Amino acid sequence: MSTIKANTLLHSDGSTTNPPAIPALDKRMAKAWVNFSAQDTVIRDSYNVSSVTDNGLGRHTANFTTAMANTNYIGISGGGVIPDNAGSGQGRIHMINKMTTTHCAFSGFNDASSAYEDYEVASILIFGS
Repeated sequence: MSTIKANTLLHSDGSTTNPPAIPALDKRMAKAWVNFSAQDTVIRDSYNVSSVTDNGLGRHTANFTTAMANTNYIGISGGGVIPDNAGSGQGRIHMINKMTTTHCAFSGFNDASSAYEDYEVASILIFGS
């Protein structure tokens, strides 16, 4: 890994510029996210998520590659795509269950049948320090 240090950055015309933002360090950017199949925990794409643990039907844990600074982050469900054989019009709720600095547990719940279920596509998004 390389490090660049500079006191002043210059535009090609010689004028000074504002220092560039580093998105990975910006609080407005996601600290972790994952898109995966809850049916077999295959990760389709992710950032700062090393793996997803299957904790039973509809219950999963996203394990962070780099730990969060504290547990005051926010976990947002990106929702999910229901299995092909599920009926249409049934409500789905994606809940964040437990947050630690190293992982975030969440679940998929079908409010129409009052049962947990595995989505074909599930996703979660993390913002914080």
